[in-house]
Amino acid sequence: MVNTEDFIKRLQKIIGYYNLSASAFADKVNVPRSSISHILSGRNKPSLEFVMKILDRFSEVDLYWLLNGKGSFPSQEKPIAKKIKPQIESAIPLPDPKTSHKDIDRVIIFYKDGSFKNYTN
Repeated sequence: MVNTEDFIKRLQKIIGYYNLSASAFADKVNVPRSSISHILSGRNKPSLEFVMKILDRFSEVDLYWLLNGKGSFPSQEKPIAKKIKPQIESAIPLPDPKTSHKDIDRVIIFYKDGSFKNYTN
């Protein structure tokens, strides 16, 4: 559960870091200005959509820091590129499906972050 008072302090820190007014911040994250006012006053709690808009707009903001205060702001890590097509690196040449006489059963793509995607036929 997010502590609203602490969240407000972190939100104010973000707004101050970028030297924005509450209205300008609302415009940047594409939310109504009243939403920022209500969150900063403690009247409303931040929605998941609101949090995601902040993360999409400001790459230096870390999710865990914003929600729990763990980590640092601005984030010391390089932001992960979003919406980029993965590049395929292959140690062995991949067979050409047009000239190969074997059917492909599945393809597994391993990403550098340790995740993978499994495609089956």
